[in-house]
Amino acid sequence: MPWVRRLRRVVLGVVVAYAVFLGGMFAVMCQPPERFGAVMRHFPMPAMMIVPFKPMWFVARGGSLQVGDVAPDFTLRTADKTSDVRLSAFRGRQPVVLVFGSYT
Repeated sequence: MPWVRRLRRVVLGVVVAYAVFLGGMFAVMCQPPERFGAVMRHFPMPAMMIVPFKPMWFVARGGSLQVGDVAPDFTLRTADKTSDVRLSAFRGRQPVVLVFGSYT
């Protein structure tokens, strides 16, 4: 039965290597977007088939806001790039709708 013992070691080694790999991927997902992009640029996309990317991403980028919490303040340039708009300037005055995405 030495082959059974060897098979167990191989399977255990693969499971440990996969767990370390997933831990590394999760650590990369927790990085700022620039660093995440720089790492993922070198990641082979076919290898994404072995990573539960979506659930890991939701946990890594979940944030801590709850329904009813005040949105964090931020400043953005206007579309014509002539001035800045600050979210807190609208607080208590009018509703604000934020749309994230692309229409292209």
